[in-house]
Amino acid sequence: MKIPKSLLIDPEKNSVYGAFAVVVSIWAFSYSVIFGQVLILAYYAVWLPLILVDYRRFLRHLSSAWLPLLFAAYVCFSVFWSQAPGVTARTSVQYFSHIACAYIAARTVSVRTLTIGALVGIFVVLLYSVKVGNYSEDVLDGTVNFVGAFASKNQIGFVGSLGIYFCVVFLAFYRRGRLSFILAVPVVLLSAYVLVASHSATSMASIPAVLALVALLAMSKLLSRRYRRVIFLIGAGLLVVTAFVALNLGLMDFVLGLFGKDSTLTGRTYLWEQGWNTVQKSPILGVGYAAYWVQGFAEAERLWNEFYITTRTGFHFHNTYIEALVELGFVGATLVSLIMLRTLYGHVSAVIFKAWQADSVILFGVMVLLLIRSFVEVEILNPYIMGSFLMYFSFFKLARLPVTRRRRSPRPEPADAAGGEADWPRHARRPAVADQA
Repeated sequence: MKIPKSLLIDPEKNSVYGAFAVVVSIWAFSYSVIFGQVLILAYYAVWLPLILVDYRRFLRHLSSAWLPLLFAAYVCFSVFWSQAPGVTARTSVQYFSHIACAYIAARTVSVRTLTIGALVGIFVVLLYSVKVGNYSEDVLDGTVNFVGAFASKNQIGFVGSLGIYFCVVFLAFYRRGRLSFILAVPVVLLSAYVLVASHSATSMASIPAVLALVALLAMSKLLSRRYRRVIFLIGAGLLVVTAFVALNLGLMDFVLGLFGKDSTLTGRTYLWEQGWNTVQKSPILGVGYAAYWVQGFAEAERLWNEFYITTRTGFHFHNTYIEALVELGFVGATLVSLIMLRTLYGHVSAVIFKAWQADSVILFGVMVLLLIRSFVEVEILNPYIMGSFLMYFSFFKLARLPVTRRRRSPRPEPADAAGGEADWPRHARRPAVADQA
């Protein structure tokens, strides 16, 4: 039996396969450490073979992906100055292939399908963690936290926060009848339970802020573009002023106290200091990708010992930018920051300055969540991590794919009023309707 290509690579028709591929990916991101390489192979198996179905689809507009490709190339080339070239060579190839899978996913899966697959995958992942039911004691603050089948409370907290986020945006933008609501309720309840039980301050503090921002962007649909622009500029200015005042009045310490944290963020500030000291030794290029936390290296062993990491693996500086500075220098930190900022600006500008689209609102919310977490976690620099997959998926969704035009169309398709070309539509065969300013 011949399977139509559209059931695999057409975002309008591959909802079943696309959601399945997302479920497999989330399971691999969560539990590949437990179940081994078979999950990583399954992750590759659901994405990479799609290139063979229609390779022209992925070569089209490949130039729009130049920034992540440049960063991936730089990561791979860091093997030439790495202090652990064997580790860098293996991990950089994994990271490059991980980006490739995100690129394929962005070209074949719609945001709606991603959302549905994420809900199913997160629900299954959290169910397994509840079944395992492990708790872990934090030796630094003395608390006992639920970790399930994960290695830390922050990892399971992140999954729980994503479960809440995708449930909310699914019900807000993609709900179809009562059945959607009934199916989403168990996911949001389980995610909320896991989030509270994990005591992950980062996750609990970030998800309300992101949902509030998404709600504001959703309400902006009622306004014309002219008013959206004005309100956005005023809001951005107020946000900067509020953040500045909060830092100077000590409100940050008050917020941290609500979550049982002090100004040191449970030793994170000490880690940042140690990382910055390392940066001074090789500020431009760094020590090499994944070449710092290597068993047998003196500095890594010292920090593992100080923070009671008996496994001597799976640790980092708890700050994406310091981690990037240490491993990849100012060049690598600049590139990954540009990817983050380009993705954020691309999606918010699509909502504020162009035709309002739910897809951009959802992906912008994902990026804001990753941005907040990037200052205290490292989730976009490693392969086989949900955070890095979502970031590159969101970046590649910025590409303007050509609209499929019907032959003998009785009238020309409308163009975007702001840019003069069709906006990248969620439905490839439906012309984008220009928003009225």
